[in-house]
Amino acid sequence: MCGIFAYLNYNVSRERRYILEVLFNGLRRLEYRGYDSSGIAVDADLPSCASSSSSSVPAYAGAPPLVFRQEGKIENLVRSVYSEVDEKDVNLDTAFNVHAGIAHTRWATHGVPAPRNSHPQSSGAGDEFLVVHNGIITNYEVLKETLIRHGFTFESDTDTEVIPKLAKFVFDKAHDEEGDVTFSLVVMEVMRQLEGAYALIFKSPHYPNELIACKRGSTLILGVNELSGQNSGKPFHDVKVLTTNGKPKELFFSSDLFAIVEHTKNYLAIEDDEIVHIKDGSVSILKFDHEKEKPASVQRALSVLEMEVEQIKKGSYDHFMQKEIHEQPHSLTTTMRGRVKDSDVLLGGLKEKEYLKTIRRSRRLVFIGCGTSYNAALAARPFVEELTGIPVTMEVASDLLDRQGPIYREDTTFFVSQSGETADTLLALDYALENGALCVGITNTVGSTLSRRTHCGVHINAGCEIGVASTKAYTSQIVVMVMVALAVGSDQISTQVRRQTIISGLSNLPSNVSEVLKLDTEMKELASSLIDSESLLVFGRGYNYATALEGALKVKEVALMHSEGMLAGEMKHGPLALVDENLPIIVIATRDACFSKQQSVIQQLLSRKGRLIVMCSKGDASAVCPSGSCRVIEVPEVADCLQPVINIIPLQLLAYHLTVLRGFDVDQPRNLAKTHPALDTEQPLV
Repeated sequence: MCGIFAYLNYNVSRERRYILEVLFNGLRRLEYRGYDSSGIAVDADLPSCASSSSSSVPAYAGAPPLVFRQEGKIENLVRSVYSEVDEKDVNLDTAFNVHAGIAHTRWATHGVPAPRNSHPQSSGAGDEFLVVHNGIITNYEVLKETLIRHGFTFESDTDTEVIPKLAKFVFDKAHDEEGDVTFSLVVMEVMRQLEGAYALIFKSPHYPNELIACKRGSTLILGVNELSGQNSGKPFHDVKVLTTNGKPKELFFSSDLFAIVEHTKNYLAIEDDEIVHIKDGSVSILKFDHEKEKPASVQRALSVLEMEVEQIKKGSYDHFMQKEIHEQPHSLTTTMRGRVKDSDVLLGGLKEKEYLKTIRRSRRLVFIGCGTSYNAALAARPFVEELTGIPVTMEVASDLLDRQGPIYREDTTFFVSQSGETADTLLALDYALENGALCVGITNTVGSTLSRRTHCGVHINAGCEIGVASTKAYTSQIVVMVMVALAVGSDQISTQVRRQTIISGLSNLPSNVSEVLKLDTEMKELASSLIDSESLLVFGRGYNYATALEGALKVKEVALMHSEGMLAGEMKHGPLALVDENLPIIVIATRDACFSKQQSVIQQLLSRKGRLIVMCSKGDASAVCPSGSCRVIEVPEVADCLQPVINIIPLQLLAYHLTVLRGFDVDQPRNLAKTHPALDTEQPLV
């Protein structure tokens, strides 16, 4: 993922210095999406008549753009820009009554991190068209070959560079044939040629003080801030009500709401194939259709954001991951608010149109996800099967697509994604829809692609998650899937006692999580003892096989330490050969149906001089390690299907402290990035 951002001030004076800082801050809010290179484009001063007539670059209506690109994190770009500004003697105090600037932070997919591969990508000499892009253009090689035949020269290794060059090709051709051509028409013709998933923002000196954004598959947000303040906080029937009045305003494009929440709460989630054109302070929206020559005009309503700026700040914590781990008592409370009450579970998104009845009649339930979301579904699988009596199949989204695995009309497919924008999960969703299955979404992001495309679903309402390694979303996903099982299985008379036990356990879960968070200091001490280890094994089974996978994944992705989560029942089929006195091994042995089997595993590992760390229920230390020869982590005992929520938290804390002690970046781990987080934590159920 990459982060794209744009800022346009209209009818309000803003100095170039202020505009730069707005763009930089926007990128800082989006840096979790990619941080190997970045860039911005703002306007230079208008050239004098003499200098413009002698220039070899074709004249255009607006000021030439100043484009800055730099490898590394955002602060590298900031230092580079101010250094270049001094060298070029650019006046930062110059004020603009209207100005459009664009910015980008990159997570490399095509081409190594380097200034030439950073965005904005250019059409060539004169920067007649500039583009910032999030996504992948799948047919860029064909387009590139075509443009090279028409005389274009490429300077980068990116797929993005074909877009501004294609825009210039369309502009030049239309200009030669028809004279004037609108910016929106240029972009529409570019979209007609592109294949893949993308969100794009265009800037051009041919169309000064205008911006155009469009998207297909990737998320893009429009933010509107009317500076008169008369309409602040109020919903609007049509975005034009706010933007055509000529009043001073600021307009923003962003990959997510994090970057605009400090400026405005009025936003619009741009839909696929919409072209959003900002001109003269007015926003017009067109709907692109491949089969139609001209796009249709669209009326869209602005939404009001409930998020507060404080939610996207670290507060008293050193890192976002640390903050999000400690927020879990609150996030779980929010997840269950209004849903668990009076000994019942109410999920409005599934009751609508009698979807619950359809799910109960399903041939099987198929849970589909990637990474942490897959692990959360795996943790819930035993309980879903137990309470519904319906077979559950687990699918990694990419593998399902690679195999073209069978999905039937009689299946119900559950798509689990924190962001609701995970590319492989969305492709698997398309596949399931084509095969006629009922599709249910479980996501943290209101208005995401997943929530819009699925037939029904449940928002997990975990709140903003900025750290790349998911923590609180994982535990909320498990709880949501437990609630789904309770709702679907509510007609089973034989399980009523079990249901009531679980519902009671859900009510107490936030306080249990608060209790386990007190292990923070203990986990830091454990991390200190593991700092020089090269590998870590985590054994789990039953409900906690997923805990082993997720705990190992957390250590792997942030501490950059080799770690493997393993099914304890498979220990004797290979992994036992790795055991010695040096390799640290975590065994999850809390009280459930598999407890006695885990006791046996512990004895076998100890007999081979294994370096054991055992997680057990409070009071079970002597039962799991009678000789006292292994380190013990004691956690509160809860209902077995909720135990994974408790058990993962010490492992999250361990991964966090291990990362800090090893000197690595906790919130932005090497080579990883995150799709956009929750738009709103207090929205109604889907």
